[in-house]
Amino acid sequence: MNRIAVLIPCYNEETAITTVIHDFRRVLPDAKIYVYDNNSRDRTIETAKAAGAIVRREPLQGKGNVVRRMFADIEADIYVLVDGDATYHAESAPQMIAALRQDALDMVNGARVTDIQKAYRPGHRFGNWLLTSMVAWIFGSRISDMLSGYRVMSRRYVKSFPALSAGFETETELTVHALELRMPIAEIATPYKDRPEGSISKLSTFKDGFRILWTIIVLVKEERPMQFFSLLALGFAAAATLLMIPIVVHFMETGLVPRLPTAVLAMGLMILGFLSLTCGLILDTVTRGRREMKRMRYLNVPATQDEQT
Repeated sequence: MNRIAVLIPCYNEETAITTVIHDFRRVLPDAKIYVYDNNSRDRTIETAKAAGAIVRREPLQGKGNVVRRMFADIEADIYVLVDGDATYHAESAPQMIAALRQDALDMVNGARVTDIQKAYRPGHRFGNWLLTSMVAWIFGSRISDMLSGYRVMSRRYVKSFPALSAGFETETELTVHALELRMPIAEIATPYKDRPEGSISKLSTFKDGFRILWTIIVLVKEERPMQFFSLLALGFAAAATLLMIPIVVHFMETGLVPRLPTAVLAMGLMILGFLSLTCGLILDTVTRGRREMKRMRYLNVPATQDEQT
């Protein structure tokens, strides 16, 4: 029988954590439930212990740091990652686990579905759609709710995940890791509700949105260097061409170069374009080697018993 671990990162969730623990204990009675506290200033730790969870601490602030610690410390065959704010549907967990087992998947994403305005604010909904669309365009359209905090993952996935992010951008990294290695994944619609009274969201629409956007840009540079540097090269070349057109026209008419500084600037931009293209070609080869090593690391982790059968 597979070992199941429920992983709950927490920061000031005294109001909601008991509900989360009890709900997942009810639907997954054989699972071990871990709560990792991230410097809470309320009674989250005491409340989680009283509810029967295994409680540990991560002093480095940020959800990404907590996820990195959980993935490194906890040994299981199936991992259920869920936020500690009591907004996710615990009853969907058995269905997600069954899908992971039946189809030998590495990740099942819980796509949030709700009509409650307070649960999923318009700003968060639009930001999620925009960022998810960007990732889908670059890495492939296989996930509709990239920023969901509710996922079921295989041991292979967890133990091959690099976990480089520090904050809420970790959800982006979780998604791109699966897409980049072309892992078998799926997505299941799950009900989503608003927080209990007294619980406050830690997500900042603009601050964390920009951090997630920056993470996407960095991941594109790291994982798609040819496309990234080709766009830079195209931009430099276009700017150089626009600057050179009037100079070339004047030279053809008079044989003179009237604006030497502009000509030098255009030449410099064109050189930068060629350098960017060269960087893209070199880094694309390096990235392919890195991707192969990540794939070998992924395959080096034994599959769960259900996957083997």
